[in-house]
Amino acid sequence: MSAAIRRLLPNAITLSRLVLAGAFFAVLGGLVDEHMSTSRQWWGTVAVVLFVVAALTDAVDGWLARRWKVTSVFGRIMDPFVDKVLVIGAFVYLAGPALARPEGAPPSGGFGTATSILPWMVVVVVARELLVTSVRAVVEASGQSFGADGWGKAKMILQSIAAPVSLFVATRAWALENTIWLWLRDGFVWLAVGATAFSVVPYLTRAVRMLAPPADGTPP
Repeated sequence: MSAAIRRLLPNAITLSRLVLAGAFFAVLGGLVDEHMSTSRQWWGTVAVVLFVVAALTDAVDGWLARRWKVTSVFGRIMDPFVDKVLVIGAFVYLAGPALARPEGAPPSGGFGTATSILPWMVVVVVARELLVTSVRAVVEASGQSFGADGWGKAKMILQSIAAPVSLFVATRAWALENTIWLWLRDGFVWLAVGATAFSVVPYLTRAVRMLAPPADGTPP
C-alpha cells in the first residue's frame, strides 16, 4: 500500500463515520412517524446496524493512524468531533418522545420510557463533552498534549453499547415486555451515564497537575 493511501485512509474512515451518523439520524427521523409495528422494528434494526458499524470505525481509524505513523491535525480534530456528533445525537433522539414514549408501546418499566434515557442524561453527556473540550483547549494551548485517557475510552465504549441496546429494545414491543431485556437496557444506560459523569474527574485532576506551576515558580 502506498504512503499516500496510508495517509488518506484513516481520515477517509473518520469521514465515513460522519456519513454513517447522518444515515443513522435519517433513519431515526423516519421512526418518528412509525408506531409499534413490524416496519418500526425493521427500521430500528437498520438504525442499530448503522450505529454499530459507525462506532466500530472509531477503533479502526485511530489504530491505522498509529500503526502507520500517519496521525494528523485533521484526524485529531475530526475523530473526537465525529464521535461526539454520533453519541450526543443518538442520546438526543433516544430521549425524545417519539422513541422514549412511542404510541402503542407497552409499559417499559424503569422510568416508564421505552429507551430508559431521560433528558437530564443528555445534559450530563453534553456538559461532560463541553467541559473536557474546554479543558483540553486550555492545556494544549500551553504546549502540552492532552489526549484521551482510559476513563474517556471506557465512557465511549459504554455509550456505544448503551445507545444501540436502548434503541433495539425501544423498537420492539416484545422486548419492552421482557424483564431481561429491560434490565439489560437499564444497566447499560446507567453504566454509560455514570462513566460519563465520573470520567470528568481524572481529566480535571490531570489538567490541574499539568497546569500547576513547578516548585521553582517558573511557568509550566
